Amino acid sequence: MPRYLVSVAGNIGVGKTTLTRLLGERLGWKTFYEQVVDNPYLGDFYGDMRRWSFSLQIYFFTHRFRMFQQMMAEGISCIQDRTIYEDLEVFARTLNRQGFLDDRDYRNYRDLFGTMIAFLPAPHLIIYRRASPQFLLERIRARGRGFEQGITLEYLQGLHQAYEEWVERASGSIPFLVLDAETFDLHCEADAEQALALVCQRCPEG
Repeated sequence: MPRYLVSVAGNIGVGKTTLTRLLGERLGWKTFYEQVVDNPYLGDFYGDMRRWSFSLQIYFFTHRFRMFQQMMAEGISCIQDRTIYEDLEVFARTLNRQGFLDDRDYRNYRDLFGTMIAFLPAPHLIIYRRASPQFLLERIRARGRGFEQGITLEYLQGLHQAYEEWVERASGSIPFLVLDAETFDLHCEADAEQALALVCQRCPEG
């Protein structure tokens, strides 16, 4: 079991990987990253979200559950790029709301999630990187990943709403630290140091 298990949460394009890498390098924590570039479903999903949403959710959940098992085997502090909770509470919920994941598949996914999550401990801290959907859409367009060009503002708005609801709902049981991506520029050394200090306050002697 790691001394500290910290997860970085947030919408698409908000800079989770950048923050994960920064904390890993500065604190000497082991880092675990979300599989995006090599994901076999993402391109198909953004081309036909209704057809591929369930397959993508199962893939992500399996990947993150396996990652959690690896982190549990570590004796040092770990930081994870995206939490396992977001798969259900944000992405599956939004896909169901927007009609891309039908009710039967959504119930099936919720049942699987509830069964498996019971075997996992909660993180010591979740860092929520918050940003407006319009800000994120501009960043996604700027970074130019081909498979992301089908992402719509409506989809990002739905995810943002689900994130805000989840953080409010879960804050009573899991500690959260909110870092606004529009004011905390991690490429600015002063902002990076401030973010690092805030995390260290929550995880002393990390």
